[in-house]
Amino acid sequence: MVRIYWHKISGASLLALAVASPAWAQEQSAELAPQAASAGDADTIIVTGTRKTGLRAADSPAPIEVIDAGALQRSGKPDVISGLVASVPSFTSQAFGGDMGNLKLSARLRGLSPNHALILVNGKRRHGTSSITVSSTGGYGGAASADLSLIPAESIDHVEVLLDGAAAQYGTDAIAGVINIFLKNAHQGGSISGTTGAYGKGDGFTYGGAANIGFGNDRAFINLTAEARHHGYSDRGGPDRRFYTAGNLANPALPLIPGYPYTNKIYGDAKYDLLLLSYNAEAQLGDVATAYSFGSYGYRDGDSRQQYRFPSIAPSLWPQGFTPSIVAKEKDWSFTGGLRGDVGDWSWDLASTWGRNQIDIYVLNSANPSLIADTGTSPRDFYNGTFTATQWTNNLDIRRSFDIGLAAPVTFAIGGEYRRDIYEIEPGDEASRYKAGVQAFPGFNVTDAGRHSRHNIAGYVDFAVSPVERLQLDLAGRYEDYSDFGDALIGKFTGRYDFSDGFALRGTVSTGFRAPTLLEQYYSATVVSPTTASVRLPPDKAAAKLLGIEPLKAERSTNLSLGAVFRPAPALQVTLDAYQIRIRDRIVATGSIYGLRNRVLLSQAVTDAIIANGNVLGTDSLTSTAITTAVNGATTRTRGLELVANYSSNLGDLGTADWSLGLNYNKTKVQKIAAPSTIVAASGQTYLDLNAISFLETAAPRFKANFGVLWKVDKWSFNLRETLYGKSSVLIDGGSTGDYRRNSIGTKGITDLEIGYNVTPTFTIAVGANNLFDVYPDKIDPVTYAAQIASGSPAVPETLSHGAFGINGGYYYARARLNF
Repeated sequence: MVRIYWHKISGASLLALAVASPAWAQEQSAELAPQAASAGDADTIIVTGTRKTGLRAADSPAPIEVIDAGALQRSGKPDVISGLVASVPSFTSQAFGGDMGNLKLSARLRGLSPNHALILVNGKRRHGTSSITVSSTGGYGGAASADLSLIPAESIDHVEVLLDGAAAQYGTDAIAGVINIFLKNAHQGGSISGTTGAYGKGDGFTYGGAANIGFGNDRAFINLTAEARHHGYSDRGGPDRRFYTAGNLANPALPLIPGYPYTNKIYGDAKYDLLLLSYNAEAQLGDVATAYSFGSYGYRDGDSRQQYRFPSIAPSLWPQGFTPSIVAKEKDWSFTGGLRGDVGDWSWDLASTWGRNQIDIYVLNSANPSLIADTGTSPRDFYNGTFTATQWTNNLDIRRSFDIGLAAPVTFAIGGEYRRDIYEIEPGDEASRYKAGVQAFPGFNVTDAGRHSRHNIAGYVDFAVSPVERLQLDLAGRYEDYSDFGDALIGKFTGRYDFSDGFALRGTVSTGFRAPTLLEQYYSATVVSPTTASVRLPPDKAAAKLLGIEPLKAERSTNLSLGAVFRPAPALQVTLDAYQIRIRDRIVATGSIYGLRNRVLLSQAVTDAIIANGNVLGTDSLTSTAITTAVNGATTRTRGLELVANYSSNLGDLGTADWSLGLNYNKTKVQKIAAPSTIVAASGQTYLDLNAISFLETAAPRFKANFGVLWKVDKWSFNLRETLYGKSSVLIDGGSTGDYRRNSIGTKGITDLEIGYNVTPTFTIAVGANNLFDVYPDKIDPVTYAAQIASGSPAVPETLSHGAFGINGGYYYARARLNF
């Protein structure tokens, strides 16, 4: 039975519907419309969110921002995420991740989950990661989207960010919008660049280099990019407060431990080495068709330090205690091949994209206490298992324009998609999973392991029409059929009316349907600290059923937007867009559901579920055990307002200045919370505690403003950015007592500055700073901090980690670039 998600429209929605438009396509190919010759201003030709050719960003019926390669380079840190955060007011990134999550930080649009934004490369779907973000800190829990850090920044020509619900155009995970990355297509010349930098504290040392070169001619080319980068540890933690108990203060051996009492290095950046390769190629096959291909390879070796373990854990191996490391060796592949051409008046594009992300997990400098107890010894290094996510996507897009006597030809597009997803977990070596498992991150059990797959087919149809001058209308519908979640029909209606050359109104009404990722369904892992253990239970497995937890079902969404475009002068454009996104059955990570809490048994069912999952947690040092999982836990409503202004000025002898201003106000409200199962409720617990709700509602700043100016005079350039982050807060149960306290980060201004000099027309050097004035998040509330210490926590973090601008303070760098 087809489910139609086209919900009731309010009176405000009718106004949006009356002035609504852009064209729609599913993972549309960049090749059905030409790439932008130059990016970064209102006159850029765009292809995202439309089937029309030659459409300028200034004329787009939907909010779209274009970021050129220069803006990404001037962000200071040589990665795509930093450049987008600096340029797009509603784009934010995770500042810190705990445990293995510190090796892969996520980003999101409009305050929603990273899973709600679709990543495209040259118009084709980018595969997701194989490691889920378990921690809910800042609202990033459950993230399994494409990893932007594995796309070499040097390979990018420009980025188009569609800030509009686009599930009917591109697929079911484009609820918040689309990030479409276009690769360089130059067939001659290239560049070599290098950068180095560090935090103001002297750690986090970073260095890297990149090269890009093109070969060929107007009929055939290949563009190649290589990039390598190293990033060192940072540490912003305080002393380990476990040393300050009466018993430990009386132990004369503990002060002799190297680094005492600052032995716990968990609060800071992970270390990593990164190698990225990519290509973009094209060849004309006579006058019949054009063949194209692009792809990438990435390798990342990451090392995340975990909590210090006291000598009592494994005295025979580590008489002065030990600090385990979680090491992830990640390999990422992506390949797209396709053909496009014209048959009569019809344009067509046929493409196939394959991507895989594989992460091998190790724990080094650790021990398995259960092995020591039973055999007298234990390895120090362990292989914990492997995650692998594979995606194969096939698209056919067909388009034609018809002149039927209206103000402009009608553009008709139709297409289809077949996609197959596979997710695999391989178990670790026997020593890593023996009984309680290796300290820090026990190996994946045989019960965790498995291979899961699904496929879906989709078809879309799109009509873009201008019935009268200055009015654009677009209507699109999409059908999705998943092998495990059934089918759905969703739609989108968009319009724009230009009252004059300097003023237009635009709006959109759309519905969405998002099936859970395979990672949300089947990811399983165990994380242990010296005194706690937490198991991530897959909601679709038998262990979760012992707690009455239901298998996941698809999310449903309704998007409304209404905006205005002002262009009072040729060099000035201002856009203002209001939006509302309502998501029903939203998939969220639960808070901790305890079996044992502060040595008090709350739920035997939780303990039974942990045992049924194959975990052994029987150590005397454990004071708390818990599970987390993914559930359809809430209905949320996100409302926001976004303003973007760009202005270019000629200052005569003082050069030129490009000014930009971006403002975003965003508020998410949890309107409904799913009732817990009767088994969970019997222990007095819920799926979403106050902490988990605050991650959805208040952990992200409601207000973010970006102001920037790029001033160029003679051989000099000065790039100044000021980002203002509004207040954010979370509710923390510091002592696991149920006494939640609000911990807040106040409004902060972050200043970025880069000064560049053109030594020659082709060689540039620059120095700069991200967070020039070394601003840090606010400290943890004293009462919360004291409760953490009283509960036996190491209490190493002294500042809050949910902030949007990081925990490390200022980053200072130098870079050089040679174009040839």
